[in-house]
This record gives sequence, C-alpha cells and structure tokens, in this order.
Amino acid sequence: MTDTLYDQLGGEDAIGAVVDEFYNRVMADEQVAHYFEDVDMQKQRVHQTQFISSVTGGPVEYTGGEMESVHDGMGIGHDDFDAIATHLDDALAEFNVDDDDRKAVLEAIDSHRDAIVVAAD
Repeated sequence: MTDTLYDQLGGEDAIGAVVDEFYNRVMADEQVAHYFEDVDMQKQRVHQTQFISSVTGGPVEYTGGEMESVHDGMGIGHDDFDAIATHLDDALAEFNVDDDDRKAVLEAIDSHRDAIVVAAD
C-alpha cells in the first residue's frame, strides 16, 4: 500500500504545525494579512489544517465552507493567492518537506484557485 501525501507529510499533527507556521508568515505580510483582520484565527487554523489534510488524501473531512462562497467578495487577486501559496511553500520547507511533496501540496491548493481568486489583477 502506498502512503498518501498526507502520510508523507506526517499526518494531521504535522500538518497543523505547518499551518501554524504558515499563518505566522501570512499575518506578518502586509500584502495579505488584511484578509484575516476580522477572522477567528484559531478556527481558521483548524479549518486550514482540515483542508490541507483532506486535499492530501488524509482521513480528515473538511468542514469549512464552500471555497467560492467563503472567498466571495474578498477581492483576492492572483498576486495575493501567489503570495499566500509562497508562504505555504516556505512553511513546508521550514519543516523539511521535500521538493516533490511541497510541489504536490501546492498543486492541490492551486486546483482551488478559480474558486478563490475572484478579482482580475
């Protein structure tokens, strides 16, 4: 049996640690931090951990909202999406996730770009 990307990343606890590092980076970035000003970050971290766990093949059900409806009206452009993806890549690298696994995670996230990016750059 082949391990899923979720397994290769170390499971939900390891993904949760990456998500914590990811949001530390996002919140320090003036370009994108404003998207989270009125967000319950504890709840956001739980949802993001579920989301990444789910899209990497884990036995975790994502209970967050539908991507399009959650991001509707936020005006997220491609530059902002890319900045946030870069923070995720950097957080994964901080935890020594290898290049192929980082690329696979980013591809899984990027598959939701059209539902998240609603503004033209």
